[in-house]
Amino acid sequence: MKKLLLLLLLFVSIQLIAQNDTLPGEFHFSGNVGVTNNGLSIIPTFSLQAPAFNTTLFFSNGGRFSIDPDLRFTFDGRKGGGMVWFRYKLVQDKKIKLTVGAHPAYNFALKTITENGKTWTITQARRFWATEVAPVFIVNDHFALGVYYLNGHGLQEDGPQSTHFINMNASLMNIQLGNNYSLTLRPQVYYLKMDKQDGYYLTGNAILANTKSPLSLNYTYNKEINSNITGSKNFDWNITLAYSFNNKYKR
Repeated sequence: MKKLLLLLLLFVSIQLIAQNDTLPGEFHFSGNVGVTNNGLSIIPTFSLQAPAFNTTLFFSNGGRFSIDPDLRFTFDGRKGGGMVWFRYKLVQDKKIKLTVGAHPAYNFALKTITENGKTWTITQARRFWATEVAPVFIVNDHFALGVYYLNGHGLQEDGPQSTHFINMNASLMNIQLGNNYSLTLRPQVYYLKMDKQDGYYLTGNAILANTKSPLSLNYTYNKEINSNITGSKNFDWNITLAYSFNNKYKR
C-alpha cells in the first residue's frame, strides 16, 4: 500500500512539473461547509451518531491536480475525522472522466479504558492511508453513471487493517422544480469489506438547491442489504444544511 501511494504521488509530481509552463494563471478555491443532525462518514456504513459539522475544500491551480481537505467532527470535537486528499484527473473527456487520489487520514473515536480500578472515556486517534479510483461516464447534462473504489489501510494494530469499498452510482442532476429550485438524486449500491467482515448496502442522497442561494439541503440514507460488519446499522440517515462557494483568483 505504501509503495502504491508513493508511486501515485511521484506520478502526480512528474505531471505537475511537465505542465508547469502551460498552467493558467489562476488559483481555484471552492468547497462547502455544513451542519448535520448525524455526521456520516465517507463510507456511509458508519456515522458519529451525534450532530456534527463537515467541511470539504478544493484547492487547484486550474490544472488536473487538486488538494482536497475533508473534515467531519461532532460539535464538542471528541468524535470525527480528517483527511487531505491529493487528487489527479487522469481523463477529462466530455463523456468519460477518471480521477485517482490518495490521502492520509486521522479518525477520532471514544474509547473506554480501565486502569487501577478506575474507568474513564478518552478520545482515541487512529491513522490511515487510502487510495481511490473514480471513473464516471457522462450520458448527458442530467445523467451520469460512475464507479468508486477506495482501498484503506490502518497504521495501527488496534482497528481495521484493510478496507475495500466499491460503490456503483448514478446521478440524476439538476432536475428543475421551478422558482429557481433544482433537485439532484444519487442512488447507489456498494460492497464493503473490512478485514474478515463484509456487507452489501443501498445508499443515496437527494440535494435540493436554489440557483440564487449558496445554501442547499442534503438528505442521505444508508440501508443494509446483508452485512456482518461490527457497528453497522440496519438503517441510518442524516440531513445536512450546506453553504457552498467557488472562487477564482488571478495571478
